[in-house]
Amino acid sequence: MKKITAPFIYFLFASLLCIAQKKELSYEQAFKNAPTNIIKPLPQISWIDDEHFKETDIINGKRNTFIVDAKTGKSSLYQFANSIATAEEKMPDDADNPETSPDGKWIAFTRKNNLFVKEISTGKEIQFTNDGSEDIYNGYAAWVYYEEMLGRSRKAYWWSPDSKHIAFIHFDESELPVYTIFNFEGNHGSSEKCHYPQAGDKNPTVKFGVVSVTDPKIVWADFNEKDDQYFGPPVWLPDGSSVWVQSIPRNQHEVKIFSIDINSGNKKQVYSESQRTWVTAKYEIDFLEKSKQFIISSDKSGWNHFYLYNLDGTLANQITDGDFSINGILQIDEKNKIIYFLAAKENSTRQDFYKIGFDGKGMTRLSFGNYSHDEISISPNAKYFITTYSNISSPSKMALVDTKGKFIREIADSKGSEFDNYDLAKTEEHLVKTNDGLYDLPMQITYPLHFDPNKKYPVMIEVYGGPGLGAYHDGWQSDLRPHWWAKEGMIQVTMDYRSSGHFGKVGMDYIYKQMGKYEIEDFMDCAKWLRKQTYVDTAKVCFMGFSFGGFMTCLALTYGADVFTHGIAYYPVTDWTLYDSYYTERFMSTPQDNADGYLKISPINYAQQYKGLLRIVHGDIDNNVHIQNTYQFISKLENLNKHFEMIIYSGERHGRSHWSEPKRTQSRNEDYKFIYDNLLKKSMPEVFWR
Repeated sequence: MKKITAPFIYFLFASLLCIAQKKELSYEQAFKNAPTNIIKPLPQISWIDDEHFKETDIINGKRNTFIVDAKTGKSSLYQFANSIATAEEKMPDDADNPETSPDGKWIAFTRKNNLFVKEISTGKEIQFTNDGSEDIYNGYAAWVYYEEMLGRSRKAYWWSPDSKHIAFIHFDESELPVYTIFNFEGNHGSSEKCHYPQAGDKNPTVKFGVVSVTDPKIVWADFNEKDDQYFGPPVWLPDGSSVWVQSIPRNQHEVKIFSIDINSGNKKQVYSESQRTWVTAKYEIDFLEKSKQFIISSDKSGWNHFYLYNLDGTLANQITDGDFSINGILQIDEKNKIIYFLAAKENSTRQDFYKIGFDGKGMTRLSFGNYSHDEISISPNAKYFITTYSNISSPSKMALVDTKGKFIREIADSKGSEFDNYDLAKTEEHLVKTNDGLYDLPMQITYPLHFDPNKKYPVMIEVYGGPGLGAYHDGWQSDLRPHWWAKEGMIQVTMDYRSSGHFGKVGMDYIYKQMGKYEIEDFMDCAKWLRKQTYVDTAKVCFMGFSFGGFMTCLALTYGADVFTHGIAYYPVTDWTLYDSYYTERFMSTPQDNADGYLKISPINYAQQYKGLLRIVHGDIDNNVHIQNTYQFISKLENLNKHFEMIIYSGERHGRSHWSEPKRTQSRNEDYKFIYDNLLKKSMPEVFWR
């Protein structure tokens, strides 16, 4: 037997002591952003030319910007050039949605739902429309367009690239139902009324117009405004000679794109697409000036891919193909006929960077490793790119790579000097087979610190959800709060479903006319797998979600009551007949056409199966998911003599991140108390309430 020496024993003891003495996060570090130096910020990068970029770092609280030689990393302090400050153009107090023309000579805006421009040099105003009212809007988006199609912007007008014309949408909501929101603040309260078309309601009638800044006469595009249709975001040709408009019928089974003659309003069809379920508006159309072609994406094959079309609407060729989805174009090299783009080809939970020829040949992965490359910045002429990459167990790094795929050098690492000195939670990915055997669902598990598989731990599952909005992503999460809950002894889970986007449009099509059914059953399959693990406390499996995730939480505690025991639902949809027309009908058709489908996926319909503990949270003036959803659901629970919890936040709208303080913090603390009381079964530390 080999003799164990004293130095070896000392080394072993020291190693064990080192492990035992790893630091644990304090409340202030986990929840109040107190310094840890576990993770440090990466620099901000912007390219100057193909050989140099500007790098901005924060060192000892001071912001410094350097000019960096991309290949060598040699840098010099950037000297800001002196410039004469220009006075900000003063807009009238009643002006909305101002936007300066591309040439900087004009400012367009809306006022009292009419469209105007102002010449900056003279201050002269030109009014294009005169019929704006409480029911009629010009260049100011109706609510359903604001929420669902225009990125939560009320601006519904678009400058031409040459600054000579403005395209805009005219909305008439005079025949729409009015939804009333009551605010309980003050002695007598107050109410606000808004046109909110719920599923099956009448939609706004729309017209598409173009005006010249030198001639206020409106040219109306040749559409029938009485047709029940939507206009997707328009796109101008690069030379400003024409604007392309997307027309989508009420059932959203197809989209047609028309080229509009800006002088006559005549339209010519340049693209058409139809599907059995729904077609998404085309938010990205890239014009190729030299070849008179355009690139557009479509998921008509079951996966989102690029297609090359001629300007007359004839297909040149499909560019990408396969059982994966592209995520968007970053740069087009028209001279060499190369597209640089993002896709989830290697693994649906990661993003990679690729290039491919216009003809669909030579597809090459430029990023590297088992990482998700979440931020890519390409040099102006595509000689190099800078990638920020990570995975669930590796903090983000930044590196320089050339567009042949050769790794040049590491630029920065977010791992701080204290990273290895803290006791951080272990996170793993698992795949769970669906009950029908068709899909392997990705799931992320964050384990408690000092995990013991022979112990029983409570489970917290948090989702947002919705078609194409998967929650699990194989990237580093800098939020330190999960490490606190790991310290407290809780298993934390993120999991996805077949319609989450991981499985393309093929997976999403399952939910047509039954949105919620496959999602909750896939979640139940994942949770059943968890419940079979020796380390899971099956009496404490909690589901938490916001908005669509709130809807899923209510389903989890009713339809899935045999699997999920606790839930926290924020501003949930509880009956899709109460939500807006465009979003709901895309997946569910109208209630008139699919009454049985609406009934079968409403948590209200399964309220009699509820048996766990559900907390529902809602802002009383939520103008997105109206509080009537919560009231109708709890009314059913009350009639069934069911116990539940409810918290109403007075004067707050949709999305907790937008709530006012201190209510936002108080709301989070109520969540934490729910966790301590019902899952961890111990007192919540007083420090949370200070």
